[in-house]
Amino acid sequence: MGTLLPSSTQDHEKSEQQNTLYIQHQKDVDAGALFVLKSKGSWVHCGYHLTTSIVAAPLLSLPYAFTFLGWTGGVFFLVIAAIVTFYSYNILSLVLEHQAKLGNRQLRFRDMARDILGPNWGRYFVGPIQFAVCYGVVVACILLGGQCMKAIYVLSNPNGSMKLYEFVIVFGCFMLILAQIPSFHSLRHVNLVSLVLCLLYSACAAAGSIYIGNSSKGPEKSYSLKGDTENRVFGIFNALSIIATTYGNGIIPEIQATLAPPVKGKMFKGLSVCYAIVIVTFFSVTISGYWAFGNESQGLILSNFVDNGKPLLPKWFVYMSNVFTIAQLSAVGAVSN
Repeated sequence: MGTLLPSSTQDHEKSEQQNTLYIQHQKDVDAGALFVLKSKGSWVHCGYHLTTSIVAAPLLSLPYAFTFLGWTGGVFFLVIAAIVTFYSYNILSLVLEHQAKLGNRQLRFRDMARDILGPNWGRYFVGPIQFAVCYGVVVACILLGGQCMKAIYVLSNPNGSMKLYEFVIVFGCFMLILAQIPSFHSLRHVNLVSLVLCLLYSACAAAGSIYIGNSSKGPEKSYSLKGDTENRVFGIFNALSIIATTYGNGIIPEIQATLAPPVKGKMFKGLSVCYAIVIVTFFSVTISGYWAFGNESQGLILSNFVDNGKPLLPKWFVYMSNVFTIAQLSAVGAVSN
């Protein structure tokens, strides 16, 4: 009579067999599938991954979105977006879990599209769209990282001759090195650091905004909406797109594929960790930034900390805020890669 294995061990072996069968029967095996197939993560690791994919430096543009919506519209849409995206991510996770129990494991959005809409939709429609989104995120991270590096350089050397494109190249090379990480699961330690960093630069942004808002150095506060009716309408759409894209970066299938069996309940715990960080960072930065600068809030709230080349805060604080942002951008770019 054979020795009975614990249920967790049996689940793990079953998952490994499904992984093997998936690779053997998939006609277009690629590096993307292999990257997420290392299923050894816990719900804590899932929380790290989700936080890095959603809580990123673009949250520093949320005060700018409020300049088109005002207090009432801004807070309303920020709350609604949080509720809708959390619910959507959780439902998507449950669908993936159900399909995995049926022996049809879906590792990426393109796999879901292939099974639901047919092979052509997955390969020629959803796949290219997801690639374009990830490509755009990586490019944006590299550009933003280069801007933060240049901001530090200009503060330390106002007469320096280095151009923005040089900093973009340097940061891009650094991202190229991080892109060599062999699997998503290998990013768990990087993403833990990323979680801490997003808390740090969000705290810096909120504290800096409150300090400037309470001092005489800040701009005159005005919360009125600028422009005529036509510009305001376009501004509303612009603001909604900023809020939607800031929340809508969760790569649920790829992250769920990294979880060790049994998967049940782990994704919800990870989402809860992620959205606890979302509430703390998104709302603190947005409300403090818009309160301090009103309709003068810039596309990157850290840019409001410098007025015509003169920092409104101690230089070391501006340096620190930008360094934290640069470091977290590297983690976000690595996940998007």
